[in-house]
Order: sequence, then structure tokens, then C-alpha cells
Amino acid sequence: MNTQPTVLVSVSKTGVATLTLNRAEKSNAFDPNMITALLTALEQLKIRDNIRCLVLNANGKHFSSGADLNWMKSMALKTEAENKQDAAQLAALLERLYRFPAPTIAVVQGAAFGGALGLICCCNITVASPQAKFCLSEAKLGLVPATIAPYVCRAMGVRQAQRYMLTTELITATMAQTLGIVHFVNDDIALQTQHIINSLINNSPNALRTIKQLCQQCENNPIDQTLINYTSDLIAQIRCTPEAQEGIHAFFEQSQPSWSIRHDNKDH
Repeated sequence: MNTQPTVLVSVSKTGVATLTLNRAEKSNAFDPNMITALLTALEQLKIRDNIRCLVLNANGKHFSSGADLNWMKSMALKTEAENKQDAAQLAALLERLYRFPAPTIAVVQGAAFGGALGLICCCNITVASPQAKFCLSEAKLGLVPATIAPYVCRAMGVRQAQRYMLTTELITATMAQTLGIVHFVNDDIALQTQHIINSLINNSPNALRTIKQLCQQCENNPIDQTLINYTSDLIAQIRCTPEAQEGIHAFFEQSQPSWSIRHDNKDH
């Protein structure tokens, strides 16, 4: 019996948190234990003020084959009320990842099927190997991608999401990049991820967290006077923060602000 944790959690000295799916023998299929582990880790990490970014990756050949079929089989024997309670956990995980305060990076190799694509679409930036394959495979099993749909539809657009949910066709890494699911396709996904981390930790932590909130407000609300007022109030507040004042001063002085981290540091 495998007694290894289903999720590995680490934080580098430069504030890069990493969550690693750790059921390689099951193609990192997620089950209630993995969902709970991810929820717990995200809850603990979000209250730490030293986290600069979060990397979500996986051990083994595949990122994740989606929901564990033995779990799905067991839930089919339970009541609708029990299923609703069970599904709420996955919905909570997706929402917590989507709203994680620091920038998030998904690093994908091999298969990323079903609910795994939901996790990826909750992240801000996605790096994939050229061999990565994506699939919204639920309809093949008589299921629907319900909890992940809000995030997938935002990532690729409703029309494209409908197509791939209905046809369940495979999406290559190149096509995923065209659809907006993936931002970078690279044979060396570790090196590409490090380049992104270097860019993020060279920027103001407060600015990055605020940009995430700003983008979610713009995504979820109409362009009306409320949103316009929100954006003008936001920039007024940000201009007066110590980080903004330090950043502008450093620019004119041609110096590094306190949050910038040298990229020759091997520990991220």
C-alpha cells in the first residue's frame, strides 16, 4: 500500500511555493484525499505573506488523468445529496486555486484530462511540454464537466469550450496554446518555468496580487460606472503605497527595489 502523501508541498527561500501531485502510479488521478490535501495546502499558503508565486506540477509521465474512476464508481452508488456534498469539495478547490492571491503557474506534461484541465484553467500561466495532451473527456462516461466549466469557459471562450466538451476530442499542446489554455510550449518545461518565476519575482508582490484581483473584476463584471469607479479608485490607492513609491524611485535612481531577487540565485 502506497503511504506517500498525495500532494507534496514545498516553499523555497525566495518564496516560490510548489504543489506537486504525487500519485504517479495512478497517473495522478485525483480523489477525495488529494482534493483535501490541495485544499489544505492552499489554505495554509495563502495566509503566508512571503509567497511570491505558486507552481502546480506533477510527478511521473502525466500531469493528471482527471478524477479517479474508482472514486467515480463509488459515488455512483451514493445519493444525490451525498454526491452534492462530495462535488462541493472539488468546486471549493477550484475556486481557492482561482483566487489564490499570488500568481499561479501550471506545469503540464503528458495527459491532462477532465478535471485536471479545470485545475490548469484556474492558474494564471500554463507551461506545457510538446507531448502534453488535453481532453474534456467527461461525456464519454456519461458525465458533464460541471464544476470546471466556469474556468474552462473563461480560459478558452464558451464557443470553443462547447466544442471540446461535446466532441471530447484530444487537444494537442500546440492547439491548447492557440486556444489560450497554454501560454508556453517548451521541451524544457523546468527551464521555461524558471524564466517565468524570474520575471514574477522581479515585480512588486503587492502589484501582482492587485493585478490578479483587477483582472478577475474585469472578467466578471460589465464595463459600467461601477467598474470604472473601481479602476480609478484602485490606481489612486496603489500610487500611494510604499511599494509603488519605492518602485518609481528605484526606476529613476537606476537601482533595484527591495522586492527584486537576483536571478543567479539557484534556489528559484
